[in-house]
Amino acid sequence: MEIHFDITESEREKVLKNYFKHGIDGPLGIFPSKEKRKYIIAQEIIKRFEVRKEYKESDVNMILKEIYLDFATIRRYFIDYRFMNRSDDGKVYWIENE
Repeated sequence: MEIHFDITESEREKVLKNYFKHGIDGPLGIFPSKEKRKYIIAQEIIKRFEVRKEYKESDVNMILKEIYLDFATIRRYFIDYRFMNRSDDGKVYWIENE
């Protein structure tokens, strides 16, 4: 599933401001219901992970829990949007490239 949205910089800034009430390094207030907004939010959160570093599922969960209580939802969108890959057994996650 290849997903792509045309997103302007002003649109990105507005979405991030609305959902990260304490700044983009803080927690997420709520997870958006609209697909384009989900994509923008996931695109921002993925920046908290290092490219080509392998993460155990528990490490991914720990990082995401600091951002949003329903960390599994964000983790699932990372995979759906191809921001992150995971091993077949679901135990190892990584980002291929930037």
